[in-house]
Amino acid sequence: MQLHISPSLRHVTVLPAKGFKEFIKVKVGSRRFSYRMVFYSLLFFTFLLRFIFVLTAVDNIDGDTKCSTIGCLGKKLGPRILGRKIEPTVPEVIYQVLEEPVNQDEQQAGREIPQTLEDFMAEMRDSRPDAKAFAMKLKAMVTLMEQRTRNAKIQEYLYRHVASSSIPKQLYCLTLRLANEHSINANARLQLPSPELVPALVDNSFFHFVLASDNVLATSVVASSLVHNSLHPERVVLHIITDRKTYSPMQAWFSLHPLTPAIIEVKGLHQFDWLTKGRVPVLEAMEKDQKVRSQFRGGSSAIVANNTEKPYVIAAKLQALSPKYNSPMNHIRIHLPELFPSLNKVVFLDDDIVIQTDLSPLWDIDMNGKVNGAVETCTGEDKFVMSKRFKSYLNFSHPLIAKKFDPNECAWAYGMNIFDLEAWRKTSISQTYHYWLDKNLKSDLSLWQLGTLPPGLIAFHGHVHVIDPFWHMLGLGYQENTTITAAQNAGVIHFNGRAKPWLDIALPQLRPLWTKYVNFSNKFIKGCHIQAS
Repeated sequence: MQLHISPSLRHVTVLPAKGFKEFIKVKVGSRRFSYRMVFYSLLFFTFLLRFIFVLTAVDNIDGDTKCSTIGCLGKKLGPRILGRKIEPTVPEVIYQVLEEPVNQDEQQAGREIPQTLEDFMAEMRDSRPDAKAFAMKLKAMVTLMEQRTRNAKIQEYLYRHVASSSIPKQLYCLTLRLANEHSINANARLQLPSPELVPALVDNSFFHFVLASDNVLATSVVASSLVHNSLHPERVVLHIITDRKTYSPMQAWFSLHPLTPAIIEVKGLHQFDWLTKGRVPVLEAMEKDQKVRSQFRGGSSAIVANNTEKPYVIAAKLQALSPKYNSPMNHIRIHLPELFPSLNKVVFLDDDIVIQTDLSPLWDIDMNGKVNGAVETCTGEDKFVMSKRFKSYLNFSHPLIAKKFDPNECAWAYGMNIFDLEAWRKTSISQTYHYWLDKNLKSDLSLWQLGTLPPGLIAFHGHVHVIDPFWHMLGLGYQENTTITAAQNAGVIHFNGRAKPWLDIALPQLRPLWTKYVNFSNKFIKGCHIQAS
């Protein structure tokens, strides 16, 4: 005989065939079956399938939990036997309740709302509510938890803002002790550099680095890591720019702790002739910016008291209040061609970086006529850190921005930048920077609200040469998932973000990469109780 089985398994046909015996053995796997055994098995399976289809076809709903009819049984058993899932149905009343606006009066009655999932389940078991009552109680509970989560998140942002904006007492102590040392110790008032090394400050055969900071400890780490990892420290010139109040402590530190054979220059902003004569657009813009921020923002209390904005918006506004965003140290890089008129190329360093390799190969990079050598921040394995585009910094809902720029254009980073000052002097980059600063002020900070990178993205637009990410690893001040191995393999690591390595809120697993360049046995460090952890 021959068997003919339809694809749907609903029909099994037995066909007689000459030359075949009914009891011919068929080997399936390691077992032997007769055609008769296969035939009866298929016949039984076909009958079972037909029975299930009949049960499922009966359209009779007999309740949610009990089945007293064949139709109900078919609906419940049929899909399970056939391996099909039953599509869940949610009563329409639940959607109606969830879509209704939150009743503030009901929300304030927090005592009647279950505080935990366990309380909620116990109440549901005891009261056995209908679908509407269930949905109302669930909505009230979720809304209450959402509000508490929001408040906790905002408090966290506020505390981080205070912690990151304040000067730790240890750093304040260090500044005071060094200022006192500057006043009583002639060795703390040495000319930096010494007279015989002054010609190197304008010699383009040296590797010139520029760092602007009012943080003595952070500056010392950058300088130490730079010289320690240099293959040619005798050709390294580090130009340190600081403000008037920090000049004496900074000079005292590097007078007492020289990094020979590297050449260190410490210079205050008040000592640059260009900055003390005539109008300085960036300084004027900073004064206006400070006034606008104080009126527009209303301070941290007003920001936190806003109950309508999302926590991440509040976080951004709090961060914009940070003093560093209105510091001359943060804006001064836009005037590098004027500050160093004799230099052709410099590498500008932020004070929250650590250098882990020799940086002299940066001078061999062909910039192809571009001004700014920088690492792009829109590509990379870390999607949290390396996903920044123009729309991450600029407000594209404003027509001035939307008309000029592409929101999806890749952004780049400050922190470790190669600046070709010769090429820069042939452009209008600085003027463009000032123009957009003024536009932002006149629009009540609506073009962007944070930092010096947004106007930098605009001013250097079309003048950026992308360099290898090895030279600048970002995110160590906020990316908790950064591994020690990944950070150790980078040429320069950047603690950008609130969790600076000199603060108590620093990420503990990453802080040792910074503290390794601090001499904790130093009398000033030890005397101010600055510790590794």
